[in-house]
Amino acid sequence: MHITKIIGLLPQTEALALLLARLDHQHPQRPFLERELHWKTAGKRGEERIRKKFNEFYQEEEFHTLWNVNLKIDNWFVQMDGLLLTEHCAIIIESKNISGQLHFDEKTGEFFRVNPTGEKTVMENPKIQLNKHIRFLTHFFKMKKINLSVAGLIVFTAKDCEFISKPHGVSICKTYQMIEYLLEILQAFPLEAENIKLSKIKKLILTNQTPYKQAPLCTYYFIDPKDLNPGVYCPNCKILTMQRAKRNWICTECGVRNASAHILAIQEYLTFVETNITNQKLREFCGFESRAVATRLLSQLDLKRIGKSKAYSYHFHE
Repeated sequence: MHITKIIGLLPQTEALALLLARLDHQHPQRPFLERELHWKTAGKRGEERIRKKFNEFYQEEEFHTLWNVNLKIDNWFVQMDGLLLTEHCAIIIESKNISGQLHFDEKTGEFFRVNPTGEKTVMENPKIQLNKHIRFLTHFFKMKKINLSVAGLIVFTAKDCEFISKPHGVSICKTYQMIEYLLEILQAFPLEAENIKLSKIKKLILTNQTPYKQAPLCTYYFIDPKDLNPGVYCPNCKILTMQRAKRNWICTECGVRNASAHILAIQEYLTFVETNITNQKLREFCGFESRAVATRLLSQLDLKRIGKSKAYSYHFHE
């Protein structure tokens, strides 16, 4: 029985690391991408700290927690790090991994941080983002005829951050303070959803999850796809040293074998270059010549085939 393997786009941090592995060390975009990877890796660690800390949250009333919530209304997309559903209200949890001294200027609406060397960096004000998300979820609930108030909390996860000032009208805390802040927010809302099934709201949100669609990374970061070095990545050596040999991939450096190493390469192409791949493009990207092998490898994946005969292109299913 032939079983096709389902694949998807690569997660952001993994994608950036693999993109860097395909660029020469002298590539002009490399320093920027390395900083991007550092920030996204730190952000992911911060989100993991929040989830771990959330294990301490408890209340007698029913509650549900959702992480990495992606929703849309028409062309309005939002991505929320966390969402706590209770009979009092829904609380959006936003994670920010920013270190240094943090300043919120109420007069100008600006947010900036000062690092240990005294360098000032102006950043997007997280209060604005949270208010947008609260406005979105309030409208989403109204559309779905759900009578539940929406609040929010911004959690700064960096261990060495210091609040020099805080903005008015929004709850902001550090990771270790999160549980107490959540309980304080809940106390400010009366029980108003006793007749609402929270499990149904959770199911509705999960049903309406809309994965965030980012442009191919080469487009997003202004990289010419021709700058990507061809080859298949060795998970052991962490370089592009896998060669096709007798229905297998073998690393020319360490000798490790991996029959499905091409799957990651196809995911890379669809994440980096464009949202469809052809037989020829697969061979060029992976560095092998057999058209028959490429056809067989692509047919093993759960991709939609469009076109005719030798002009087939392969796409993700909608």
